[in-house]
Amino acid sequence: MNPTDDDGGGGSARRGRRKVPARTRGRRKALDVLFEADQRGLDPAGLAQNRLADDGPSAVFARSLVEGVVAHAEQIDEALETYSLGWPLAKMPAVDRSIARLGAFEILFSDGVPDAVVMGEAADLAGILSTDRSPNFISGLLGRISEMK
Repeated sequence: MNPTDDDGGGGSARRGRRKVPARTRGRRKALDVLFEADQRGLDPAGLAQNRLADDGPSAVFARSLVEGVVAHAEQIDEALETYSLGWPLAKMPAVDRSIARLGAFEILFSDGVPDAVVMGEAADLAGILSTDRSPNFISGLLGRISEMK
């Protein structure tokens, strides 16, 4: 699936491409920022201001996700450590850690999207960007967090 470059709400999809919802694009953008900040030791909120400067719907959503992860980082990391079943955050692949933080924020602190949708999108991202085992790991981890909630 190839997302269109259009960040607006209207218009038709290009031939051979499906329109990717703004929230899906926003999650991917937020993940990019969280991953880069993690790898480079940067402040994710500051990086988001630079990387997500436009006002399109996906950028606005991505900034809100990054800001939420930053605001609740301690609680998110505590939940991930508790429910990751023997996988400390420091030993997780960096992309899995970023996906898990993003998903945990949405499950624990955001009421806008059903948990099942968050878990599905997180698993999809893990399937595209990480190892073959990552989608199951992310699904299980976020599922345990959702049940705990």
